[in-house]
Amino acid sequence: MNILIVDDHPLFRHALIQAVRYSLPQAQISETASVAEFYQRLESGPEPDLVLLDLHLPGASGFSALVHVRAQYPAIPIIVVSAHEEASIIHRAIAHGAMGYIPKSAPPIHIGEAIKTVLEGDIWLPPSLPQTFHDPRASIETELAERIQSLTPQQFRVLMMVAEGLLNKQIAYELDVSEATIKAHVTAIFRKLGVQNRTQAVLAINALNIEDQKI
Repeated sequence: MNILIVDDHPLFRHALIQAVRYSLPQAQISETASVAEFYQRLESGPEPDLVLLDLHLPGASGFSALVHVRAQYPAIPIIVVSAHEEASIIHRAIAHGAMGYIPKSAPPIHIGEAIKTVLEGDIWLPPSLPQTFHDPRASIETELAERIQSLTPQQFRVLMMVAEGLLNKQIAYELDVSEATIKAHVTAIFRKLGVQNRTQAVLAINALNIEDQKI
């Protein structure tokens, strides 16, 4: 079994690795610290049997990485591991395709339970989570998620860089492509998101943000 941990905090990655090994000593565990590394690992293969994904990552905005990866790699189950424990965020993560949600305050035994449950094809949620929740943003987020799912991996990378405020020439330099290529990607992104300019694109992607709380 191959488990991939995606988290930009080295100390927490180490703790999570130990927790996984305690429950699944035979598992092969790999780790990445950013969305770019995450995609590189997925594209170079083989696909992991399970991904443990943090919501706060360099190169992502809120639920955007979860939404896009689920669309590009639908066969890979994803468990979100986050310091956010609000019921609204947990339910939103499941709505966007996560198969489980582990708060970072959870005891190690819950990590093992969650992994085994998800690998069996079921959804795992914290035992204390209320089972019903109404989110008035659900329809807006669902529509935006569908638009983001239509982006190619490279278009997604470009969109995240646009959201960070980078100019086309800066994005071209970072991705080692021509500025004309980036302009073409940006045009395609605007069309798929149904927006007219960079400001509208950033506002759109911000709809998938998590509340203004920091891990």
